[in-house]
Amino acid sequence: MSIVDLPLLPLGKGRDLDAERGVECPGDLPAASDPTLVERARAAKEALGERVFVLGHHYQRDEVIQFADVTGDSFKLARDAAARPDAEFIVFCGVHFMAESADILTSPAQQVVLPDLAAGCSMADMARLRQVEDAWDAMADAGIQDGVVPVTYMNSSADIKAFCGRNGGVVCTSSNADVALDWAFGQKPDSKILFLPDQHLGRNTAVLQMGIALDECVVWDPLQPGGGLTAEELQRARMILWKGHCSVHGRFSEDVVDELRAKHPDINVLVHPECKHEVVLKADLVGSTEFIIKTIEAAEPGTVWAIGTELNLVKRLADAHPDKTIVFLDRNVCYCSTMNRIDLPHLVWALESLVAGEVVNRITVDPETEADALLALQRMLDLPGKSHRD
Repeated sequence: MSIVDLPLLPLGKGRDLDAERGVECPGDLPAASDPTLVERARAAKEALGERVFVLGHHYQRDEVIQFADVTGDSFKLARDAAARPDAEFIVFCGVHFMAESADILTSPAQQVVLPDLAAGCSMADMARLRQVEDAWDAMADAGIQDGVVPVTYMNSSADIKAFCGRNGGVVCTSSNADVALDWAFGQKPDSKILFLPDQHLGRNTAVLQMGIALDECVVWDPLQPGGGLTAEELQRARMILWKGHCSVHGRFSEDVVDELRAKHPDINVLVHPECKHEVVLKADLVGSTEFIIKTIEAAEPGTVWAIGTELNLVKRLADAHPDKTIVFLDRNVCYCSTMNRIDLPHLVWALESLVAGEVVNRITVDPETEADALLALQRMLDLPGKSHRD
C-alpha cells in the first residue's frame, strides 16, 4: 500500500472506484499527434449543442480551456453546472472531487462526465473515510469528540463532505475558510475543529486570520497510532489539522522568496493559502485562485509579481498581462500532474462518445452520501458575508 493507503496502480490502469484516481479508461483514445483534434472537438461540441455544458478549471491546459463554456474554481464550476438544468451532459475538465460536487449539486437528470477518471487529487486522497472515522473514534477515547466540529475543504471526496454533514460540520473554500472556522467555533462551548484534509489552509487561516496561537494547532497523522498525538495534546488543541497537503502548493519554499526579493527588490509575492505557513508569512498577498486572478487584473502596468500557484494558471496570467512581469514562485516547472491528465485526446473521446450515444466516465454519488454532503455544503452556503469561491 502507498503512504496514502491506496493501491499502487499504473496511471490509467487498474480499478479502484473509491479512490480519487486510478481507474482505467474503457475506450481507445485518439492519438495526441492527430492534427484534427481541435476540429474534432469543435465538431462534437457543435453536434451536442445545448445538450452539453463544458466546465474548465483554471489549472487546465490551454488546449482544453479553449473548449470550456465557463472557467473557474471547483465550487464555482459546480454551481455553474447546477445553474444549467437544461444541459443533459456536464463535461467537467477538472479532477474527481470536483465532478462529484457537480453531481451532488445538479439534478438527477443531468449526467456528469470526467474525461479521464485518473484525474484525481492527491490532497483529497490523503483523507480516506476509514481513516477519518478511526480518528473520530480516537477523539471519543480522548474525551473530546463531543466538542469537535469537523470542517472539510472543498478539495475533498464526497464521502468526507458527507462525514462532516452527518457530524455537525461544514465545507469551506479558501475564500471563506475564516468564516467557516468562526461558525464552527461557535457551535459548541470550547469547540475544537478537525480540519480536513489540507493542514496548510487550516493553519494559515487559524493563525493569521483567527488569531489562534501556533502551538494550539496540532497535526493528526493518519499513518501513526493515535494520529501521533497524546490525549493531552488533543485536549489542549483548538485546531486538529489533518496531515494532508497540495502536491503543487507544498513545493513553494521560503528560500525562493528570499532569492527573488534579492534579485527584484520591488517584487510582489502573491501565494495561495495552500502554501506552507513559512511561505505565506513571507508573501505580500495571500488568497484564493480567484483572488490571485483579480489581483493581477487590477495591478498597475510595470509591476513585478511572483505567483505561488499552479503553473498553467501562472502562464495564462503572464500571457494575458504582458504589461506586467509575472514569474513562477519555484525554480522548477511544476504542473498539477493529475489535473493535466485531462488533455485534448481525452476531451475529444468523451465528446465524440456522447455524440455516439455513449455516456463514458460518468461520475455518480450514491443518494445517502449525496444527502449528507449536501447538508455540509448547505451549511457553507448559509454562512454570512463571504464569497463561496475557492
